[in-house]
Amino acid sequence: MSVTPWLGAVWIVFSKECRESLRDRRVLLNALVLGPLLTPLLVLAMIHLIVGRELEKAEKPLPVVVIGAQYAPNFVAALRQQGMEPRPAIADPELAVREQRADLVLRIDARFAQDWDAGRPAQVEILYDSSRQEEQGSTQRLQGMIENYTRRTGALRLLARGLSPALGAPVIIAPRDQATPQARGALIMGMLPYFLTLTALLGGMWLAIDATAGERERQSIEPLLINPVPRYQILLGKHLATAIFSMASLTLGLLAFVAVGHLLPDAAGLGTVIGARFLLVSLPVMAPLVLLISIAQLWLASFARSFREAQTYLGLAQLVPLVPSFWLMFAPMRPQLWMSAIPLFSQQLTILRLLRGEPVSALAIGLGAMATLATTGLLFWLGLRVYRAERVAIAG
Repeated sequence: MSVTPWLGAVWIVFSKECRESLRDRRVLLNALVLGPLLTPLLVLAMIHLIVGRELEKAEKPLPVVVIGAQYAPNFVAALRQQGMEPRPAIADPELAVREQRADLVLRIDARFAQDWDAGRPAQVEILYDSSRQEEQGSTQRLQGMIENYTRRTGALRLLARGLSPALGAPVIIAPRDQATPQARGALIMGMLPYFLTLTALLGGMWLAIDATAGERERQSIEPLLINPVPRYQILLGKHLATAIFSMASLTLGLLAFVAVGHLLPDAAGLGTVIGARFLLVSLPVMAPLVLLISIAQLWLASFARSFREAQTYLGLAQLVPLVPSFWLMFAPMRPQLWMSAIPLFSQQLTILRLLRGEPVSALAIGLGAMATLATTGLLFWLGLRVYRAERVAIAG
């Protein structure tokens, strides 16, 4: 296959960077093993741990330390029928909960029987630690047991007085959750867009460092730059090589996630979402971002005077994708078209919508691609200015 002289220089630089990177075990390990394979395995283990633990808790009896059980034996027996497992009373329950020696404590007031016989509300206390997220489900489960007992007992009291239980409930709430299993499962995979971006970052990071700071340390970049070749062709060759490794890492990562999707628990609701369609749509969506990531890594690494300094710069750059990920997780908002014009945010939002099974318009994807490519062009121009300066070849 013949290439034009313009492409010839780009191809030479591109093939040179690829050959050198394929010989480097460190590059291959990070680009093709750790990034695309380790992350899906960690996500799979995390989901199995979270979902499996919650399902196991829902099926097992709920252990609760009960203080004052002698004051309301019928009440405790009713909760036992719903799945509560009473545990013996302990001294200083507040301190025990704070020190995590007890997860849940149900304290029954000594006047429970008197208030009950008089028809007054009888008081019980639930002692728990809201900072322990793993116990929130157990706390809600215990509260639900008590609320069920309260509603049933209140209805019996009304019937005993010849009144209809409907009088005590003038408004009935009938919740109708419209969330699909995939949308509920997507809550668990809220960090997947960041993991995909991180996979692309790791895939090209070592090549970007070696193609700039590494060559500067080895003093091999100066012979490359003195060739009668325009600097933009040299930078373009390095850019394409970095992008190829990033794209390969991302593709392997997506394939691993597709494989992992079939191993997820049915309760996660993601087995049918992370499939072939997810792969075919995610790759074109992420491709412009890969180009942006690659040139950004080359541009940042070009300011480093040593390999170690470039590692520091690009290591800090891995924190940037966390900003939109945390924003979408903790401050969710209704998707708007203008959001597609923000590089990185657009791609992460699209991936989340795909996970939820929501339709994504071609206009939003196209706008995100154009905005990302425009930013890529700007960074390429900034990188070209660095490559045209003399300091790019100076080490130390």
